[in-house]
Parts: sequence; C-alpha cells; structure tokens
Amino acid sequence: MTKEQISQIIGRIDEKYINEAAVFALDSDRETASQNAVPDSKKQRPSHRLRWAAAAACLALIVMIGSAAFAVAAESREYSDAVAFFEENGLSAEGLNRSEVRAVYRDISQKKFSYGKTAEVLRQAVPGWEIRQDEPTPEELAALWDKTVWMNTITQNGISCRIDSEYVYDEQRGFDVLEKSILECYQDGDLLWRAEFRDFYIEDYAHTKEGTVLWGQSEVFSSSDTSYGWIALVDGEGTVMWQRRLDHGFKNEYVASVLNNGDGTWAVISRGDLKYICLSCYDADGNERSFHKTEVGNLGIWNAARLGDGYIVQLGNLTSRDTALLYKMDREGRVTDSFSYEGDDSDFHITDMVEFEGQIYLSAYAVPKQRDEGGRHEIADILDYIFSKEEGGWGISGEELTPIVRDNYTAVLLVCDPEGGAPRTFYSVKGSLGGKLSVNGEGRLEWEAESITSTFFSPATSSFTIGGSCSVFRYTFDAEGRLIGQTDTGDTVPYRR
Repeated sequence: MTKEQISQIIGRIDEKYINEAAVFALDSDRETASQNAVPDSKKQRPSHRLRWAAAAACLALIVMIGSAAFAVAAESREYSDAVAFFEENGLSAEGLNRSEVRAVYRDISQKKFSYGKTAEVLRQAVPGWEIRQDEPTPEELAALWDKTVWMNTITQNGISCRIDSEYVYDEQRGFDVLEKSILECYQDGDLLWRAEFRDFYIEDYAHTKEGTVLWGQSEVFSSSDTSYGWIALVDGEGTVMWQRRLDHGFKNEYVASVLNNGDGTWAVISRGDLKYICLSCYDADGNERSFHKTEVGNLGIWNAARLGDGYIVQLGNLTSRDTALLYKMDREGRVTDSFSYEGDDSDFHITDMVEFEGQIYLSAYAVPKQRDEGGRHEIADILDYIFSKEEGGWGISGEELTPIVRDNYTAVLLVCDPEGGAPRTFYSVKGSLGGKLSVNGEGRLEWEAESITSTFFSPATSSFTIGGSCSVFRYTFDAEGRLIGQTDTGDTVPYRR
C-alpha cells in the first residue's frame, strides 16, 4: 500500500482511535524513561489495564486501516464497473463526480430508480422523451430506462429480442459474478419466449428458419483464465436445443458471427488469440465437423455473411484505420481474396451486412479524409474548426454545430455480387450514418439510415467529444433491389464520437 493511500485512509478514521493510539505511544515513552531513572528494585510493571487498553487502541487502528483499504479497493472497482456500464448503454457522465456516477449506476442496476441524478442521466440518453413531473416517480424512471435499453434492441424478420443478465455477489471473490444471461424474444411487443444460460453471457444472436442461434463469451476473472467462445440454438418455443463451448487451443477465442449454411449446418466465424480468423462448421445437432484458422494479424472481425458457396467477412482495426477491409473465404475457411472499399476523398466505415436474393448488401457511411493527428479519425476537421474559435469553441451552439456534423457524413448502401465480391455504391443519403440491415417477414430488404438531427460539444466527457441524436429512417427494397418505400420510424439513436 502506498503512502498516499495510507494517508487517505487515516484521514477517514475516527479521531478518537488515533488519539488513543497516540496516548499509548506517549505513555510508553514516559514509562520507559521512568524505569531507566530508578533502581531496578523500585521499577513497577505497567498495569495490565493500561497495556490492554493501549493494545486495543492500536488493534482498532490496524483494523480500521485494513477495512478502509478494502473500502478504497471496492470503491475503485465499483467506479470502473459504473464507467463501463455508462459507456455500454450510451449514458453521459458529464457533470457527475465519481460518487454520483457510482450512485446512478447502483440506482439503475438495482432497479431502485430513486436517486435524484438518475432522471437527468436518462433524459440525456433518450432524446425527445419527456417526463412531465418535476419529481419523476421510480415507475416513470423504470419506463425511461426500458426505453434506453430497447434503443439497442435488434429487430430481425419482424421479431425483436432483448439481452439481459443477472448477477449475484460472490463472497469468496468479493464482487458480483454472472448468475445467468437471458434472451427474451418478442413479436409486436408480446413476449414469445425466454431462454437462460448460466455458462456464458450472450453477445449476439440471429433468427433463422431452423431457430434462433446465439453466441457469447465465458466470464473470466483474471488474465490467467482461458476465455472461451460459446454457441447455442434455441427453437421457436424457447427450448435450448444445444449449446457448445469452442475449444481450439487458444487462450482467448470469441465468436464474431454464426451463419446458417442452408443445409442444416452452421458456420461459426471466430477470432483466436487476437490474430487468427477461424471458421468451424457444426452440424444440426451442434457437433463440430471441421475447423480452419488463418493468421491475419491484429484485425477484429466486425461483420460476416454468406457469399455464394463461401463467405465474406469484414475485418477492421480503428487504430490502423482499416474500417472497410473485406476478406473472401471458401466453405472450408480458406481466405481466397481480400479488398477494401475506399474512395479518393473519403474513408468508408462498414456497419452491417446481410445476404439478400443472392447478393451481399453492406450498410456503411463515408467521411471525408481528415487531417488527423490525434486519433479522432472521423471528426478531426470538425474539432479543428471548433478549437479555432474564441475560447476554444466551448461556447459553440448545437444550431451551429449540427449542420457541420451533418456535412461530414453520408450513409451508403453497397452491394456485392457473389462472383467478384468487390462492392459498389448502390444508394446514399447525405447527413446520415448507415444503420442496420435486415430482411423483413415479407422477404424485403430493409435498410436503416440514421439522420443526424442534434449535436452538442462536450470536451470534458471521457467517452465522447461530440454527442447528439439521430432520427432513424427505414428504406425498403424489393427482390430486384428497387427502392419501394421509405418511412420515418419515429425512433432515435444516440450519436457519440
């Protein structure tokens, strides 16, 4: 323990314990001096009462230091969990100190919704949602939190699913651990089924005619633990047909996507030890039939889809600015080609992909190439403009900032034919970001474009510098790829960069 930590801890200890310990030390010094000044025959033994009282004071001090040290560690751990929770759910910690961030996190995670700061945090997270009362009730805040959670709900084939987790306190470890991960499936707002998993936490899922396939990761508690990927299949009633742990000899393996091959088998695309792209094939009963790995370096797997008899996989690395790198793989998992979609004046960021009528559609957005020196690849030019203003741009209004941000983005729908695989521009929307792609229950392609509607400058926020909200517009295409409809969904999603 460092001197600074000890000083902080002692500063929190009740003064009476410190005083008692100081009296004990002073009495001991006096007693020692007194004994040295008189003959041995006249020395008196200190009273048991004094010795035990002094020892008790010292013991109390030691116990208090130990308890306070544990409290400091617990506070730090809870704050880290709270920051991760805020970032994962798009919540802003602007204007909150450490204790307030922890209090809001505790209030939401424990579903109390009684802390005063929670309402403002949730209001910022859900643009356009209003609470009319000055003092919202816990029930109103719970409803507002449900809306925040549902903003990240994925709709596939007209069915919506919600991922949730429940934790319990582990006395041996001293912190919360996963008790079960839950997938709830809805149609038109009605719960169809609920499936629970205790061996891993769910990260994503896909609906197919054979059932809902889902994948996730085992929980780890230290760097020495092996992190395994998991897959599972759930039928239309919510019954878990099977679940399997991936074990290919890696220290860390995560599942990026599971694709239905259409012949009763499943292609599992995973990443091993942060440098291998892997493809394993599973039969209808969840038995692994084949496995192949290819070393590609430090590239994450962002999207994947079937392409003819093989697959197309998007790999990426934000640091190296690889945001539109595509790999073609054959049925056995061997890489057969790679290419990147780019323009002379723009960088492209692919956000989603889906197979539709034998072709691959890619949702993406383009930004002008930036004069970037600080890692803010998408908004470097915008920040240069803001900081060039008086007082470093702190006073820039949303009315001035929003048109500048909109001019920076163009949503793009790309299409690849299975033979060549190279993408071409199919459709674009200015002032927007490419969102989710899906095939609806009527067999039509749906593309969501997120139109930037409001922004604000927030240089003191750790997780983003420019925030705001986007209105979601949905474009519908028929089997020939013709645009046949567009609608304002009424939904909003956060913008954070």
